[in-house]
This record gives sequence, structure tokens and C-alpha cells, in this order.
Amino acid sequence: MGEEFKYIVRIADKDLLGEKRVAYALARIKGIGVNTAIALLRKLGIDPFQKLGSLPESELNRLDQAVRKLHEYGFDYWFLNRPRDPQTGENIHLIGSDLILKVKMDIELMRKIKCWKGIRHMLGLKVRGQRTRTTGRTGITVGVTRRRR
Repeated sequence: MGEEFKYIVRIADKDLLGEKRVAYALARIKGIGVNTAIALLRKLGIDPFQKLGSLPESELNRLDQAVRKLHEYGFDYWFLNRPRDPQTGENIHLIGSDLILKVKMDIELMRKIKCWKGIRHMLGLKVRGQRTRTTGRTGITVGVTRRRR
């Protein structure tokens, strides 16, 4: 007697489609990409290319715990999205709303201490060294006008 197929699966406080393959369904969670999902599934011994809705309930519970505590599964520090966290000094991997909140707090700190990146964030300009002469224009200065002769 097989288990029933689930069309909606809740993992890490996010509803995922059961018709998608497990690796691609997990990639819908903020903070987890396809490569991260495949690496985690290989550590857990789950086939990354089977349908998410066909997994038994015990596997789904194990997968949910693994996604929430990804940093405890023996990944190197460079694989995690928050290595050497400034507040705790630990190597952690954040997902979902925790990740969004931490990024906002980091930007606020940069604005507060008025570092170069913080100033660029305050002014609404590009932060990572991109050119701004022609791209990233907003407001009135969108087009280039020629001088009349």
C-alpha cells in the first residue's frame, strides 16, 4: 500500500509544488539554490530528481530539519551563505525571512558607519563597482539629448 501523492508540500515555512523534482522544488526557498539542494540531498541519500510529492512523510520531516539546519551537515564554510557571521563568529546558513532580515540589518549597519558601500546604498547608486555613466539611470535623466545647432 503506497503513500498518497502530495501536490503541496510545506518545507521551511514555504509551500512547494509536489509535481516538481525535489532539487528544483527546494530551490524555491530563499537561500537555497539548485546546487545547494542537490548537495544536501546527496548527503541525505535522497534522489534529487524524483518528485517531491512522492516522498514519504518521514523523508519530508528529515528534509525539513536538514534545510533548517544546513550548516550542521558537514559542509565547508565557503559553501554556506554566512561564513564567519560578524555577530556570532560561526559558520551558518540562513534561509527565508531570517536571511532577508540579516541582509537588511547588514545594509543598515553599513549606512550607520558610513562606509563606502553604505554611502552607495544611501544614495541609491550601484554598490559593487559597476559603471554608472550609461546604465542604472532613473528619473528624468533617462535619455541622452543632443545639443541643438
